[in-house]
Amino acid sequence: MEKKNIDWANLGFGYIETDYRFVSDYKNGAWDDGAMIQDANVVISECAGVLQYAQTIFEGMKAYTTADGRIVTFRPDLNADRMEQSAKRLEMPVFPKERFVEAVLMTIKANEAYVPPYGSGATLYVRPYMFGSNAVIGVKPADEYQFRVFTTPVGPYFKGGVKPLTIRVSDFDRAAPCGTGHIKAGLNYAMSLHAIVDAHKQGYDENMYLDAGTRTKVEETGGANFLFVTKDGKVVTPKSDSILPSITRRSLMQVAREYLGLEAEEREVYLDELNDFAECGLCGTAAVISPVGKVVDHGKEICFPSGMAEMGPVTKKLYETLTGIQMGTIKAPEGWIVEVK
Repeated sequence: MEKKNIDWANLGFGYIETDYRFVSDYKNGAWDDGAMIQDANVVISECAGVLQYAQTIFEGMKAYTTADGRIVTFRPDLNADRMEQSAKRLEMPVFPKERFVEAVLMTIKANEAYVPPYGSGATLYVRPYMFGSNAVIGVKPADEYQFRVFTTPVGPYFKGGVKPLTIRVSDFDRAAPCGTGHIKAGLNYAMSLHAIVDAHKQGYDENMYLDAGTRTKVEETGGANFLFVTKDGKVVTPKSDSILPSITRRSLMQVAREYLGLEAEEREVYLDELNDFAECGLCGTAAVISPVGKVVDHGKEICFPSGMAEMGPVTKKLYETLTGIQMGTIKAPEGWIVEVK
């Protein structure tokens, strides 16, 4: 299929409407067969559960054009698993895993003209989401739901590509993590919006949230997980039950061990040990890894020697290996890459 006439190399991380989206409705205790539609508008009651009580969940993933011209997506089964946990946490019906993956692949296929070409630096972002759609005025779960998948071509998440970021230690308590509560679930970023807007006004790229109990341990940012590298090359990521179980982070840890031969561990990371790390990065679907050059703790600057001017060497190897796997230039572990046919 001929690609759309888009300036792929200069895309920002924003919404561009594509031609098709998948929609399935849940009524009377069952999901319907669903359909691919062209109407991008959602019409619901003014009293819909999603509007009154924020009963909504979403996932984020990408589709890529590989070096040999295939269109693929990355580990969609894990997104399906995470959305299932989110649905259970918010008393929403589970959209079956097999149907989730099928809907994602169908939506990518229908919009393949919007999948950026290999080497452009852009990707097709895929957004599955679900919300309570019928009128609910009492505080209770909705009775009807809609599951949808849309796509949009995007450029890099952080402006300037791999330019190192400056993060502040946030004074804001994270009312909820990236996940939908203190569980290993999916995505809901609303509670982080005030903090990130405030950080940007103060000249910072993101917030570093600490644990709510002691405010001594590193958790995550409003939209990504932390990944650190010690001065002797060990990869470390924070362990906490209240942070988002990132698919990208999980994949990077496996890449570190199995592709790069590095020691990698998930453990509690204390704020006062940041000076002991050589590199720091933020990882997630949108950015893969963005290097952090500096963390500012109430005026005290903590600089990572390998990341002040550019991505550190270990972080760069992790980034290049994972993106190589996604783009088809490096052999992927079994089941990681799913081709859109």
